[in-house]
Amino acid sequence: VQLVESGGGLVQAGGSLRLSCAASGLTFSSYAMGWFRQGPGKERHFVAAIMWSGGSGGSTYYQDSVKGRFNISRDNAKNTVNMQMSRLKPEDTAVYYCAAGRGGLTVTEYYYWGQGTQVTVSS
Repeated sequence: VQLVESGGGLVQAGGSLRLSCAASGLTFSSYAMGWFRQGPGKERHFVAAIMWSGGSGGSTYYQDSVKGRFNISRDNAKNTVNMQMSRLKPEDTAVYYCAAGRGGLTVTEYYYWGQGTQVTVSS
């Protein structure tokens, strides 16, 4: 299984970025997909998740601090999951990780992880 993130970078506060994660080696549509982030010296925390299509019909979940600013989506035909991030804040600065698993808000509920992509928001 391989998850490869892309789309990170440096952006000014108030700007937007779109993260993508390309998955291979798994039956993509059968997995919930999540995004987590880890700031310097901090633990990895849940950001957003989208359920597998056959389960909760692609239901989405968000950390409270990103609700209304981030939008997660998946394309099962392309085995990709995306996260559109808008109105970015300096506190969104972190390494963002894509993950595949059974869904949920904790890292233990995800079995496969990407290498991460850096997002830096300048004030």
